Amino acid sequence: MNVRRLIPTTAVAGAVVLGLTALSACSTSDAAEGGNGDKLKVTASFYPMQFLAERIGGEHVAVTSLTKPGVEPHDLELSPRQIGSISESDYVLYLKGIQPAVDDAIKQSGVKNTVDVTTLTTLENHGSEVSGHEGEEEHADEHGEEHADEHGHEEESHEEHFEGDGHNHGEEGGADPHIWLDPVKYAEVAKGVGKSLEKADPDHAADYKKNTDALVAELGELNTAYETGLKNTSTKTFITTHSAFGYLAERYGLTQQGIAGIDPEAEPSPARIQEIHTIAEKEKATTVFFETLASDKTAKTLAKDTGLKTDVLDPLEGITKKSQGADYIEVMESNLTALQKALGAK
Repeated sequence: MNVRRLIPTTAVAGAVVLGLTALSACSTSDAAEGGNGDKLKVTASFYPMQFLAERIGGEHVAVTSLTKPGVEPHDLELSPRQIGSISESDYVLYLKGIQPAVDDAIKQSGVKNTVDVTTLTTLENHGSEVSGHEGEEEHADEHGEEHADEHGHEEESHEEHFEGDGHNHGEEGGADPHIWLDPVKYAEVAKGVGKSLEKADPDHAADYKKNTDALVAELGELNTAYETGLKNTSTKTFITTHSAFGYLAERYGLTQQGIAGIDPEAEPSPARIQEIHTIAEKEKATTVFFETLASDKTAKTLAKDTGLKTDVLDPLEGITKKSQGADYIEVMESNLTALQKALGAK
């Protein structure tokens, strides 16, 4: 558990009061005069939620992300004004368990239309090593039975995954929240978001459905590209500083080897460096991946000690000028290219 990333609930509660006080003079009409007009005011917790809201909402929504470009979402601290603005929203879209400060603020906001996307798909446990070769039949059954009704998952079951923890990348007893890195799961979430927007703003339901269908089709094409592009490779193992790619690995029959677990900037122990070196030799892994929003120091240290290459595999927690693409789809395509190169796609 990376304690530095957690913000005490009491601090958030105090900020909520300050935020509401700061915004008490601002009515809904004041916000509308700021250029939003009659658009649905949507607050998204971080980029993967922002992308869904913008693509599905289209011209009918005004989307604000709580996490600005370049900010590591797990480190987010909300200002009183941000917390107050949540309560002024018509609709809030977030992923519970990624950002404790956001979870607490939303809980106290009183907004009617709040959607936790972990209730729209099934979360799983992933450790630092995730293999898509283990339990593939079980995984297929999950998609045949558990996903029959994307909206049939009770919120309580998902809350249990995160009990007592703000963010754990598949630690024992915790669920992996990185569902957006699996295009199939992300499409399931998109369908749920689309239906929730239809209910929140029925006057534009037809457009929300049309936009949802278009996005789901695009995610289907992305999934096909991954399936085809990673079908025949020299190795199935990739090494990453951030253990965020468990769902992706499982979906496409790969094995993720995380260097230091939950913290992408943590220094690997000498024992782990030796272990990774052994794994790389055995599995013919070639590359240590690092991400755009964190330091590449760990990856370069390991690469130097093991003779491996380094490259970027973006967990898509935010889009910046350094991102290998302008949006989710483009960055995922860049990730596929990087994986093909590292894994020796044929």
